[in-house]
Amino acid sequence: MQSTTNIETTVVAMVLGSGDVQIWGITAAERLRRTFARAGVAVVEAAPTTGGVVLVLGGWVYDEVLLATLSRRPGSVLLSDEGEAVAAHVPAEQVAAASMALLLGQDPGGLQRVSLTELAYNSALRKKEPPVLVRLTTDNVRAVEARTFAGAYKGVTDLVTKHWWPVPARIVTRWCALAGLRPNFVTLIGFLLVLAAFWLFWEGQFGWGLVCAWIMTFLDTVDGKLARVTLTSSPIGSIFDHGIDLIHPPFWWFAWYVGCQQSGFPVPWPEICLALILGGYVLQRVEEGVFMRLFGFHVHAWRPFDSFFRLITARRNPNLLILTPAWALGIPEIGLVIVAVWTAICLVVHAVQVIQGLMLGRARVVSWLSR
Repeated sequence: MQSTTNIETTVVAMVLGSGDVQIWGITAAERLRRTFARAGVAVVEAAPTTGGVVLVLGGWVYDEVLLATLSRRPGSVLLSDEGEAVAAHVPAEQVAAASMALLLGQDPGGLQRVSLTELAYNSALRKKEPPVLVRLTTDNVRAVEARTFAGAYKGVTDLVTKHWWPVPARIVTRWCALAGLRPNFVTLIGFLLVLAAFWLFWEGQFGWGLVCAWIMTFLDTVDGKLARVTLTSSPIGSIFDHGIDLIHPPFWWFAWYVGCQQSGFPVPWPEICLALILGGYVLQRVEEGVFMRLFGFHVHAWRPFDSFFRLITARRNPNLLILTPAWALGIPEIGLVIVAVWTAICLVVHAVQVIQGLMLGRARVVSWLSR
């Protein structure tokens, strides 16, 4: 029986040059191998006799989206902003000539150019910015690390993650990378802090609970960035990380409620507050999921207002920004009431977003970041 696999369309990759300068604890060449592995493309040492070959320069750092796109576009060449040819997808019989041209910084010729601007929108990270494409040297390693770290950061997120964590998270991420720590190990520490914060809130130890909670939110930034910059993310790790993020917040707020009752700070209208916080959290997630299902992208990436509202919407970090000063002022129960009210307001806002999208229709609902 003839195989259904067409070997003429098989795509492999070749790294040209040594690429021995290290970034995030690994060489540039190793980073390229990991990038291709994540794209399902094997890296070979010698050119095959058939199929397509993606040629890249070992001394350059490429955004994942660039190499993934190039792998799907035979007969294409990738140019830097300065017009230098830095990667190409060519037939096997053209590897020798194209490799020589790339090593000299020349366009192999006869290939379709891949534009950086057309790949500027990253739907997964909900942001629009030019992909990383830079020559790596011993002099610019730190600058390139800063650039790749920024490239791994979500453009639309809460205000703590967006404005407070980037600098310290980049420092700690680099320490973790140099120490060889895996993202799942950082996630595990965060999970233990989730449990510690829950127990401390339950016992009415709000101050220590907030310390654990804030450290956990910081590590929640570090583990994802560590996975992206070292290209070590995995499906299991992603499920572990996002599963924790999705499940734990309502348990924290319930534990805070119990802690208030035990510590002599009875929450006003307890049943209403709990219903708004717990039910509102679930319904907000449902609303976001409905929008994603209907229109194919996150509601927070729809319009500038929606991206702004993500900064402050009733998620974990904004809620902690409410509870922390409330604890400091000695009114933890009032903080919980404010969280309940804010959750109700956000629930209404998200419902309006979904209704507005339905009224406009699928064809007219497009992310402002992709325009």
